[in-house]
Amino acid sequence: MFLAPLLAAPLPVQIHVFAALCLIPLTLAQFSLPLFRLEHGSRLHRRLGWSWIILMALVALSSFWIREIRLIGGFSPIHLLSVVTLVSLVAAVLAARSHRVHHHRRAMTWLTYGALMGAGVFTLLPGRLMNAVLFGL
Repeated sequence: MFLAPLLAAPLPVQIHVFAALCLIPLTLAQFSLPLFRLEHGSRLHRRLGWSWIILMALVALSSFWIREIRLIGGFSPIHLLSVVTLVSLVAAVLAARSHRVHHHRRAMTWLTYGALMGAGVFTLLPGRLMNAVLFGL
C-alpha cells in the first residue's frame, strides 16, 4: 500500500476515502448480526445503522468537492449518484422509522451494492487515486 498519493490529495478526497473505508467493516458488521443471533432492529443494529448513515452521507456530500472528472460543467455522473444516495438515505431512514422493513432493506441493499461497492470498484481503475494507493501505479 502506498499512502503518499492519498496524503497528497486535497482534504475533501481524504475525507471521502476515510469515510468510505470506514463503511467497509461497518457494513460487514451489519451483515454479520444475524450470524450472532442479533436481530435487525436491535439496539446494536440501530447504532451501527446510524453510524453507517452518517458515514455514507459524508461520502456522498464530500464528493461534491471532488471535481477531477468534469463532464457536465464542474460535475460528473458520479455527482448524480451522490444525489440519489442522499435521497435514498433519507428514504431508508423514513422506511425504518415507519416499520416498512421491506422498503428499508431494499434501500439499504441498493446503497450497499450500488452506491458503496459499485462506485468503489470504479476507484480501482488505472489512473484513479485508489489504484495508485493500492498498487503504486
